[in-house]
Amino acid sequence: MKIEVVSLFPEMIRDALRHGVTGRALRRGLLEVGTEDPRSHTSDVHHTVDDRPYGGGPGMVLKPEPLTAAIAAAAARVPAGSRRIYLSAQGRRFDQARADALRREPGLVLVAGRYEGIDERVIATSIDEELSVGDYVLSGGELPALVVIDALARLMDGALNDARSSVEESFATGLLDWPHYTRPEEFAGLKVPGVLQGGDHERIRRWRLREALGKTWRRRPDLFLTRTGSTAEEVELLNEYLQERQIEK
Repeated sequence: MKIEVVSLFPEMIRDALRHGVTGRALRRGLLEVGTEDPRSHTSDVHHTVDDRPYGGGPGMVLKPEPLTAAIAAAAARVPAGSRRIYLSAQGRRFDQARADALRREPGLVLVAGRYEGIDERVIATSIDEELSVGDYVLSGGELPALVVIDALARLMDGALNDARSSVEESFATGLLDWPHYTRPEEFAGLKVPGVLQGGDHERIRRWRLREALGKTWRRRPDLFLTRTGSTAEEVELLNEYLQERQIEK
């Protein structure tokens, strides 16, 4: 996949991508990420990319001319039909389902805003979709762009050393992840559950599913509203989990 990030701080993107899973995806040729700085599309000596908002108010707004030119330059380096996405607090919530859909795109242009935002006419003429990584405000779109890239990189075949990781983690099946343990067997007075040490793979599978269901029920019950078709086994295991916790209380 080829991704271009339009940003006033391209070094933030380049530096962060050198590490972890995204760095591995880049080195293995699974992912290619470029950047485009709107400042390179200005003609004045100060490389002005922002101005005061019409109607008054605090802060500055990114000007349409350099930003649309930067988006066009970035779009010319990705495959035809690639979506142009503005990282925005007003956008659709980015989630695992959207990540899975976007990884099937031929390429992406991610636009990172700054200051009070970007001129609305840029959205009208040069943006296909707005995405938000959460209901909070950040200083710019660089961190959200990196979040999107990291989520996509994890889904690419060959990016993870064990392909099962992207299938068995939180949200992949609409549930939170189950608890994980490693050595030592006992720490701070707490022991690794015996079922995980017994070697019975079917019992381990059912325990993990039960714990994932229970954790989701306790922490993110809203996820059950969007899941499709719980199985009879899931209903059985969730009831078992809840009954055990009620006994403990």
